[in-house]
Amino acid sequence: QVQLVESGGGLVQAGGSLRLSCAASGRTFSRYAMGWFRQAPGKEREFVARIGWNGSFIAYAASVKGRFTISRDNAKNTVHLQMNNLKPEDTAVYYCATPQGPYTDYDFQSGYWGQGAQVTVSS
Repeated sequence: QVQLVESGGGLVQAGGSLRLSCAASGRTFSRYAMGWFRQAPGKEREFVARIGWNGSFIAYAASVKGRFTISRDNAKNTVHLQMNNLKPEDTAVYYCATPQGPYTDYDFQSGYWGQGAQVTVSS
């Protein structure tokens, strides 16, 4: 059974930084892409960033490019999202996700999801 557990959320002032982590278990972590999504109050869930199984094929939403960095540590079964220069509009619940299939599968919607971590950015 695949489990994803996010940590590192919290309250920060605009311009500050936070680092989210997602610990995965239940299968061979290094074979699967990983992604981060977020959902703000009253809005639909949106893509933030994703990283391929071997650390390549990194992509970001335009709204976070240049401020957020996704990385993974396959030895520790963990993916991170470093968030710098945070803005109030970054306030949301952040979710870690992984597809059902290995390697080139990037269908996160049909995959596995964590419980979410709240990030609140005050102005």
